[in-house]
Amino acid sequence: MNRITNLFDTKRNGILSVYFTAGYPNLNDTSTILKALEAKGIDMVEVGIPFSDPMADGPVIQEAATQALRNGMSLRLLFQQLKDIRKDVNIPVILMGYLNPIMQYGFENFCKSCAETGIDGMIIPDLPYADYMVDYKSTADRYDLKIIMLITPETSEERIRLIDAHTSGFIYMVSSAAVTGAQKDFNEQKQAYFRRINGMNLKNPRLVGFGISNKATYEAARANSSGAIIGSKFVQLLKSEASAEMAVTKLLDALKQ
Repeated sequence: MNRITNLFDTKRNGILSVYFTAGYPNLNDTSTILKALEAKGIDMVEVGIPFSDPMADGPVIQEAATQALRNGMSLRLLFQQLKDIRKDVNIPVILMGYLNPIMQYGFENFCKSCAETGIDGMIIPDLPYADYMVDYKSTADRYDLKIIMLITPETSEERIRLIDAHTSGFIYMVSSAAVTGAQKDFNEQKQAYFRRINGMNLKNPRLVGFGISNKATYEAARANSSGAIIGSKFVQLLKSEASAEMAVTKLLDALKQ
């Protein structure tokens, strides 16, 4: 069974997924960070594929992607770094990246490399739903890879229901239409959005991402979905702390305050 499916089958609430950019802060940190996250009890990890034009990302992740590229990170190197990761890491791992580097690699080759290294799914923010259905879904399904689609407060009910019907794993529920980045709390407008999606009774579980960095936003995400995705806050901590282990510890401490 796909590890993402297994996670949501066995843990319905309070799931914590953490994002970091491959090749940041140092080129060869990928496996070290993955191991530190699992050791501290993180449920799932999203590994970012650095790209020169990350349009959905705020300044923290943009800076991390730029530095990772300067460090020499590439998709081919990332798969080399992940080659033996399943000897040490058992939690679900998702690759998150934009279409351009994936298409340069070749989508079939990308899926094959994901399967060979034990990757469970992918998030491609700039992949249109229609293109997903026509050109990508069947290939990903053949390799038992989940393509996770994003919804925002602006996504129509019709589109949300199509995504719910034709994807599996979970739905990435973006907290706002803005780019990634920490927020102090979720205002009434965002809370109304959460209530609206809750009222749709979707078949897929959801995780809330973008803007989660403290107890208030973390608990709001948990109250309105199966859990939370944290990115920018952790990427900042990877830069400021002496080790990946300390960064994860500081992140978990921040979610209690």
